[in-house]
Amino acid sequence: MTRLTKKRIMAISGTTLCGCSVGILQDSALGLDPFSCFVTGIANIFGSSYGTFYLIVTSILLLIVIFLKRSYLGYTTLANLLLTGIIADYTLAFLNGFVKAPTYLIRIILLLSGLGLMCLAASLYFTAALGVSAYDAIALISADRYRALPFKYHRVITDGFCVTIGLIFGATVGIGTLITAFFMGPMIQWFNNHVSEPLLR
Repeated sequence: MTRLTKKRIMAISGTTLCGCSVGILQDSALGLDPFSCFVTGIANIFGSSYGTFYLIVTSILLLIVIFLKRSYLGYTTLANLLLTGIIADYTLAFLNGFVKAPTYLIRIILLLSGLGLMCLAASLYFTAALGVSAYDAIALISADRYRALPFKYHRVITDGFCVTIGLIFGATVGIGTLITAFFMGPMIQWFNNHVSEPLLR
């Protein structure tokens, strides 16, 4: 298997797991990651599904990124656009049918599982290095243009905006959102060191 084929498989796998993780976090009702908060809030305004508005919002961001700096786009960007929202909707529907009224313990297990999967997913497609999601690209472009602030502050600004919009329009903001904000970086790095980079080698 060539290195490029491995990277493509990792990108698709990461995108698929990302969609599953969003659906799991939605079912836990204990807090979503910032971008999912934003998309859920926008979907709530129109009374539509997450998957539908994930496609719409991501497509708009994709057009902005194409105009500003298309070098951040690649194989992963397209996979993320087409798969993540749909997989999230199907995962949530499956879990709703499987467990009608989850207890608080089950919700905690769902939260931890969803966060773990999300970090693994991000590690896989970051390591594949075949482009980033349109949302990730926005903070990267902002950091390129306004270098006085490190990237992490640009990401905090975009995440904060997304959480605010989601909160206003009824998205679930909770402990999962806080854990995502503070612990995703170290968890992704752990998966990079122990899973994704060894797989690529």
